[in-house]
Amino acid sequence: MSDLTTQTPAPTAAELVDWLRDRVAAQTGRPAEEIATDVPLNDYGLDSVYVFGLCAEIEDRYGIEVEPTVMWDNTSLAPLAEALLPLIAAR
Repeated sequence: MSDLTTQTPAPTAAELVDWLRDRVAAQTGRPAEEIATDVPLNDYGLDSVYVFGLCAEIEDRYGIEVEPTVMWDNTSLAPLAEALLPLIAAR
């Protein structure tokens, strides 16, 4: 995990959704505005390998540990952000 002095500040729900949307857009090659918050990530062609990569990006950016089950249980961006916010706040 990151040093506490270099962690990214805790985001709002909207900021976290936007950041996640940007990650999905970059992976899929779609414009971020085409990534809906309520569409399952696998509908964008993202697989389990991508999920592990996204977990690593979240961990690096926010200094938290993310279990892949969080991604399986929250398959679209809005619920995923809601699940991550308490983890980020508790770091």
